[in-house]
Amino acid sequence: MDLLFLADEQEDMIDRYLDHGTMYVMDDEGVKGECVVTDEGEGILEIKNIATVPECHGKGYGSRLVDFISEKYAGKYRTLQVGTGDSPLTIPFYEKCGFKRHHIIKNFFLDNYDHPIFEEGVQLVDMVYLRKDIPRVLMRARI
Repeated sequence: MDLLFLADEQEDMIDRYLDHGTMYVMDDEGVKGECVVTDEGEGILEIKNIATVPECHGKGYGSRLVDFISEKYAGKYRTLQVGTGDSPLTIPFYEKCGFKRHHIIKNFFLDNYDHPIFEEGVQLVDMVYLRKDIPRVLMRARI
């Protein structure tokens, strides 16, 4: 739960997706990160929660989790999407992972959280959805 709370600090919001999601934990000589994904229908797989332990930020664990999810679900889903606050910390991370802005849900954080949410000193108001294509087949280099 500690890792889940890093990415989503309100328990009732986590409860909305945890029971119907699939959780993956990255263990590299100890737990380094986690990711929860859900089937949103129509070929869309959504990252609902992704976090790395604070000491491991900037070491590539988050992007490796995104790559793992894309590879695991290649050919099973068309699109990988994620919803996040419009933050200078998270948006560039997802764009670096190949996501592109898709749509916004206005006032999501104001309407769904019982307290203001801040990230890097910025209050989160709108939910920004980003998407990227999942390959139809996994392309592995021949050795």
